[in-house]
Amino acid sequence: MTRILVVDDEPQILRALRINLVARHYEVAVAGDGGAALRQAADWHPDLVVLDLGLPDIDGVDVIHGLRGWTTVPILVLSGRADSQDKVEALDAGADDYVTKPFGIEELLARIRAVTRRTSPHEVEPSQVQVGEHVVDLAGKTVSGGVRLTPTEWHLLQILVRNPGKLVSQRQLLTDVWGSAYLKETNYLRQYMAQLRRKLEPDPAHPVQLITEPGMGYRFIPL
Repeated sequence: MTRILVVDDEPQILRALRINLVARHYEVAVAGDGGAALRQAADWHPDLVVLDLGLPDIDGVDVIHGLRGWTTVPILVLSGRADSQDKVEALDAGADDYVTKPFGIEELLARIRAVTRRTSPHEVEPSQVQVGEHVVDLAGKTVSGGVRLTPTEWHLLQILVRNPGKLVSQRQLLTDVWGSAYLKETNYLRQYMAQLRRKLEPDPAHPVQLITEPGMGYRFIPL
């Protein structure tokens, strides 16, 4: 059973999340502040942490740093901070995804499923992925329908499709594709994502799979 640690200083949110997660057969522990969260994580070893940033004792970003000092457990931020800089700081600190309050429980559960699927030791990475009307063969590096991708487009697409449902930060994409010297060149991402959408999305102006998360990064939504 997947173990989820929920960290929030609002009792009603803790209660609602515990009820909804237990009903879906997750094992749940809760913490009301950052110190308790760090202790609980060390003692209980959850499979996922759902973390609010506005905690009464330790800022949530510092909790992320504290966790990342010893564990790679997925961290899903659930916060009322909607400013893009707060989101970037959380992602750069090591968070895997970011959901803004108020939130829909079904969206949150979908994000939880996406994160836990990626980290499951039993998951086998698919060799082929459907994007729009095309089949992307990751092993053969081909796209059905005679679509040709440049090496850079391939690199960018592979990172996204190998992290289905996950928010991949601008920083990670720029570092992995172009190198750490290009961290400010977000225009590169916009340009290449536009090219990928023109080649793969049925309606590039209204993409449904290669999604932009403004100020944060990009996400691949499987069909």
